[in-house]
Order: sequence, then structure tokens, then C-alpha cells
Amino acid sequence: MFDTDILAQIRARFAHVEECPFQGPRIFFENAGGALTLKSVVETSATFAAIPDNQGRANPAAEALMSVIADAKDAARVFLNAPEGQIIVGESGTELLFRLIRTAITGQGRGVVLGSTVEHPATRSACAHWADKLALDHRLIPHDAARGLVTVEAYAAAVTPDVSVATILHTSPVTGMGMDLAKIAAAIRATAPDALIIVDGIQHACHGSIDIAAAGVDGYVISPYKVFSRHGYGLAWVGDRLTALGPEQLRGGPDRNWEFGTRDTGAYATFADVVAYFDWLGGQVTGEGGAATRPPAAASPRGISGTKAEGPRRHRIEAAARAIHDHEAALTDAMLHGTGNLAGLADLPGVTVIGGVDNPAREGLVCFWHDRIPAEEIVARLNAEGIRTHTRKADHYSGNILDPLGQPAAVRVSLAHYNTSDEVARFLSVMAGMLKG
Repeated sequence: MFDTDILAQIRARFAHVEECPFQGPRIFFENAGGALTLKSVVETSATFAAIPDNQGRANPAAEALMSVIADAKDAARVFLNAPEGQIIVGESGTELLFRLIRTAITGQGRGVVLGSTVEHPATRSACAHWADKLALDHRLIPHDAARGLVTVEAYAAAVTPDVSVATILHTSPVTGMGMDLAKIAAAIRATAPDALIIVDGIQHACHGSIDIAAAGVDGYVISPYKVFSRHGYGLAWVGDRLTALGPEQLRGGPDRNWEFGTRDTGAYATFADVVAYFDWLGGQVTGEGGAATRPPAAASPRGISGTKAEGPRRHRIEAAARAIHDHEAALTDAMLHGTGNLAGLADLPGVTVIGGVDNPAREGLVCFWHDRIPAEEIVARLNAEGIRTHTRKADHYSGNILDPLGQPAAVRVSLAHYNTSDEVARFLSVMAGMLKG
């Protein structure tokens, strides 16, 4: 886990760590619904919201905005380890998944569209819609309901040579389990080498490293508000094979262009703040320093994005991801097995943990139900004690996970690396008192 000094520095960089501006003091265990926001992101958003100039004009302000966007794209490439292809922003992660999938399916226009039942409806719905429009076969691989994930072996058994488009969920926002992205992609390509592979990385981004070059996929989408940025935009990496199919473009406009209209420079700049934060954190855990050792508030719009892409920066980002994973694993282990004299969820009567208690695929999230107290009531009682969690219902978002388990709802407790063992202890203390009543 992070030591006390580093954890204090981490928490100091985020807004509303300990208090909700509407509720007052609270513990934030709703990170899968949207992580806390970096203070630097808040300041950068305000800076760029005030700038009236557009990109692409012949004036110094426009040139500065284009420089910020270019530097931010370079930073995103390092964060994703994506030396080729394009970095784009859109309305949201869901919107970008729909767009990439639409381009892939309509561009291929043939074969089988392959996904799995563990996936979020963003990918399942997009695939179903466009496969139906083109009268293509849309196949869903059943996930392992007991473990809360879909395996490499399940993909390998299901893929056929006529698969033209495949989707993969990197981490489930309901079970919290991560999939082995690189091995699943390799299993697909072993049988269908020309398939286009689109990845939903929205839940995974704040919990572990992303390595697009190693994964060998064609599109990867994240929602920056779930990785310490703000609402209002999504970010995607698009590979050259997908771009070659020809996304919608303005007639007479630039070739191979995915972005319509004037981009929000603040969106790019705030994602650069996220990358700078990972760079800083990696420097703390390796002792190598980092681009964001300066105060979080950038001095000028042109300087917000930090350094250009480089090997040492990627090394620090990977170190940060490993440290984040280890810290969150320690927190979830304490939540499941207890800390001090407090029993963990695994030992509390009537509690069932989705995906099993000791699941190595877990990434910073525990989802459970109680055999006597409804999930909605548990969430409400925790909230009354200043502990923010969330109810997942068997609806169009989570029914694919909960229906096979025969549950109408579950409690999702989602952590991030700025959470502490004291916060976990408080949660377990309240849960113990609740279950005694």
C-alpha cells in the first residue's frame, strides 16, 4: 500500500476527497460511477472555458490551442502506449463505442459480430443494432457467472474464421473483474486474423495499465470522468485499419478525420492533466521524479500538458499503475477479509460476494447482496452514515450480470487508490452494526 506521506500527497491533489459539497463529510466508495476529480483538471477547465478563440485560425491564440491539443494527444499516446493510430475525443465513452462499432460493422459489411454477455450495453447494444441493420449474425459468448468474467478459453472456443468484428470488455463495472485483454485478442486473431477488435476500457482505465501496442486491438475507448478528469467528453484511440474503412467525414474535408466541428481544447488539456498526474505518481513510487512534480495548477494554457511522449514517462506511468493496483488490492482484501478486529464481508452473515471472495481478477470493486436486507436499503443506510455506495439493479445496465444469479439488485462498493484503510474500516464497522439490527 501507499505509505502515509504519499497517500496524503495523493489525496491533496483531488477535489472533495472527504466532503461532499451537498452532504458534508463522507467516504467516497462510488468511484465506478465516476471518480474524484483532480484539482488541476478543475483549474484547467476554467482556464480554457474562458478562451474565446477557435483552433485553425491564423493568430497566436489559435496556434496555442492547437499546440495544447497536439501535446495532449502525445500524452494520451504515452498513457495508452499507442504509438500509431489516432487519439480523438467525442461526446462520451458510450457515444465513441457506438461510433467505432458502427464504422467497423458497416465497413466490414459481412461475417459474424462477436461479443460476450459480460459486456456493458454500450457495446452489446451497438453491435446488436448494426448487426440487425445489416442482417449479420451477432453472437454473445456466455460469461462465467460464478467468477464474473469471460475467459480466454470461452472466446477461443466461440470464434470462427468468419468473425469480422469482435468486442471485449476490459473490466466489468458490475463485477469488478478484469479480462485478459491481450490473450483474448490473440485468441480471436488466431482464428479470425482480419477481425476488427473494439475494446471498452471505461472501467479499467483508473485501475490498471493500458498497453494498446501489446494488446493488438483496433479501437480502445475510455470515459475520462472515470479516470480523474471531468464529465462532458470521451476519449478513444483508433487504429489505422479501422480508419481505413472510412468513417463519416465532411465532403471535401481532411482525409481520415474522425472529429467533427471545433474540438473542446479543455477536454484535451484536462486529459493531459490526468497523464501528468500518473507521471507524478510514478515518480513518487520510483523515486525518479516526474513531469507533474510542479504544483497542479498550470501557469499557462500552453504549458498544461507537460512533456512530450518519451520512454521514461511511460516507465513512470506503468509504475504508477502497478502501485495503484497493489494499493487497491490491499483495500479490497481488507474489505473482504477484515481489518483489525473487524470482520470482512466474507465473514458477515447473509452476505454473498459477486465473482467469489478470492478472485485474482478483481480490480478495486466489491459487489454483494444480503439475503435479508435489500440492496437499496443497505445503500441508503450507508449513505446516512456518510458512506457513498451504489445500487446496481437488474435493469438494462446490470441485468446481464444479476439475472443469471437470480438477484434483483446488489450493492456496489467501488474503490480508488486515494481511498484509505481507515475508510474501509469505517465501512465494515457500519456494515457490522447494520447486520446486527
